[in-house]
Amino acid sequence: MLSYHGKRKPWKGILLFGPPGTGKSYLAKAVASEANGSTFFSVSSSDLVSKWLGESEKLVKNLFTLAREHEPSIIFIDEIDSLCSTRSDNESESARRIKTEFLVQMQGVSTDNDGILVLGATNIPWVLDAAIRRRFEKRIYIPLPDAAARKEIFKLHISNPPHSLSERDFKLLGEKTEGSSSDDVCIVVRDALIQPVRKVQTATHFKRVSGPSRTDPSIIVNDLLTPCSPSDLGAKPMSWLDVPSDKLLEPVVCMSDVLRSVANSKPTVNDVDIERLNKFTRDFGQEG
Repeated sequence: MLSYHGKRKPWKGILLFGPPGTGKSYLAKAVASEANGSTFFSVSSSDLVSKWLGESEKLVKNLFTLAREHEPSIIFIDEIDSLCSTRSDNESESARRIKTEFLVQMQGVSTDNDGILVLGATNIPWVLDAAIRRRFEKRIYIPLPDAAARKEIFKLHISNPPHSLSERDFKLLGEKTEGSSSDDVCIVVRDALIQPVRKVQTATHFKRVSGPSRTDPSIIVNDLLTPCSPSDLGAKPMSWLDVPSDKLLEPVVCMSDVLRSVANSKPTVNDVDIERLNKFTRDFGQEG
């Protein structure tokens, strides 16, 4: 087992920063699952803020005290910018005291040998107080997923419902969603999965097809009804309300469904925010 002594010390503070929806919280949870034997404390900045005078500082102090009692431990603070933004003349006395207490506790983590790691996550790292930023020795940029990563996200979320997409289709979807975050891709997929339902609800004609029984998928039956064009062979004019629920076969998700959802969705992160994050990375951070 590796040992740390002398000048060789593990990082005590790590800041994960990047656009919203890139999985910073999931990364923190992955760290917790890999750190066998460590106690994981996950809090949001709102969990540490109280309307009662002096209560917020106590909450911060109690969090670190609890972490020391259960070391080795990991403290993950989401949206840390809300808690530790740059100090100004017009901020409240309560906000100043919270930052002071957090600085004191972080200083204690960095100077003693307690087995505590503090993970912070933020979408806007440039608003962090300079003293707080310095306490996070490692500042790692979690960027938007590239085309290859977006392709895999599409494959992951469209894997369960029946679909007709090929490997080439997934590659094209990854290329067509430039600038999208992981959450953006998930929203596109959720909308695409609804497209077959919309086809059923708006269909004016249905035809008889073969498919797995609704009561026993291992049995193939030939009396199911699925939406179709009025010109299709065997098309019957009817509404989805006329189709028995156990005889309805929804269309599979196809490439046109996903492309329609892509066209109707826009990335939630703009170029200005990306440039500010890139500048912060150049000045203070490193690529993740």
